[in-house]
Amino acid sequence: MASKKELVQGLNDALRYEYQAVVMYNTYAAAVSGIHRGELKEFFLDEIADELGHAELLANKVSALGEEPATEAHDVDLPPDEEAMLENVLQAESEAIERYTELMAKAEEADELGLANDLHDIISDETTHKEETEKLLRGRTAR
Repeated sequence: MASKKELVQGLNDALRYEYQAVVMYNTYAAAVSGIHRGELKEFFLDEIADELGHAELLANKVSALGEEPATEAHDVDLPPDEEAMLENVLQAESEAIERYTELMAKAEEADELGLANDLHDIISDETTHKEETEKLLRGRTAR
C-alpha cells in the first residue's frame, strides 16, 4: 500500500515535470524556426495552459495533504531543430502517461479516489498531447 509520503513525493516529482513542460513549450515556441514556425509556435503555446492546469491541481493536492508543493522544474533541453523538439515532446508526453498511471495506482491504494480520478483526467490530456505530436511527426517524415 502506498504511503502518504510516497504519494506526496510522486505528486511533487510530477509537479516538477509539469513545470518543466511549461518551460519547454514556452522555450520551443520562442526558438522554433523555419517555414513551419507559425504553426509549431502556436502548437507549443497552446499546450502551456493544460500543463499549468495540471501543475495547479498537483500543487493544490500536495498542499491539501499537508506538505509543501515543489517550486522548481526539471531541466529542459533545447534541441537544434523542430523535429528534435517534437521528438522531445513525444518522449515527455509518453513518460508523463507512464508517470501518471503509476501515480493513479498509488492514489487508489491510498484511498485517494478523487485524486485518482483527477490523475485519470490528466492521463487523458497527456494522451491527446502525445497523439497530436505523433501526427505532426508523421507529417514531417512523410516528405
